[in-house]
Amino acid sequence: MTLYTQQSKNITRTWLLMSIFFVIIIGIGWVFSRVYGNPVILYFFIGFSLIMNFISYWFSDKIALSMAGAKEVKHDEMPELYHIVENLCITAGLKMPKIYIINDPAPNAFATGRNQDNAAIAVTTGLLERLDKSELEGVISHELSHIGNRDILISTIVVVLVGFIATLSDLFLRMSFWRDREERDNWLMFFIGLVAAILAPIAATLIQLAISRKREFLADATGALLTRYPEGLASALEKISQYPLALKRANNSTAHLYISNPFGAKSVNNWFVKLFSTHPPVEERIKVLREMSV
Repeated sequence: MTLYTQQSKNITRTWLLMSIFFVIIIGIGWVFSRVYGNPVILYFFIGFSLIMNFISYWFSDKIALSMAGAKEVKHDEMPELYHIVENLCITAGLKMPKIYIINDPAPNAFATGRNQDNAAIAVTTGLLERLDKSELEGVISHELSHIGNRDILISTIVVVLVGFIATLSDLFLRMSFWRDREERDNWLMFFIGLVAAILAPIAATLIQLAISRKREFLADATGALLTRYPEGLASALEKISQYPLALKRANNSTAHLYISNPFGAKSVNNWFVKLFSTHPPVEERIKVLREMSV
């Protein structure tokens, strides 16, 4: 598989993902309408799902940056970081993305945006403090690879859609407990509604995992080729993964965006967390990168 076929696949996956989420949301709306005996609910969900797809396409990057507490910085504020990004963009043939800083001691970074014309890279203050120049270049090249591989759109859209489905599920579960027993005349539909409300966020999470894990290996490889120094990124991943504490604003909706698990090294030891991790094992990523150096 070449880089260009992967880019084409990412575009196809974006529209497929939006279609799948549209169907899931409509399905939840249909169950809601049957359980509560009100067809207007279904029409509301159809309209609202269309609006959410529109918002996720055009504004999901701003939502993701806001959730992370990222602030944009200009050249004069951080010239060294700006020059690293600029030089790597020239090498990669990409347009200069906006640069954001997250005030957090945990080292991490992510890229977001619809395309390279509207791309942004966010790095934490902890990343800048803990990495040397070659390691920082490795991280930036990884994030630029996400932009070049055209997978930032699909990963950013997931932030909004997964969060939206989880909210709908939680809303239904809360409403179901407030219903009077006399209202539960259609127990079968009510049971189906409960099952759908529980399974919907799980399905959304599984889609999120399937999207995230493969793209990290590709971005690692592409980034290493960009800097021609795989050890820089491998060393950076070691330092990032060894930091014990989570990002202050780490949450499940945005976890897949980051270059490494944002919940800290302590969480990785939990087998359940490993099962639902949005990232492949960092040991595997480091091993592949160091094999490229041989």
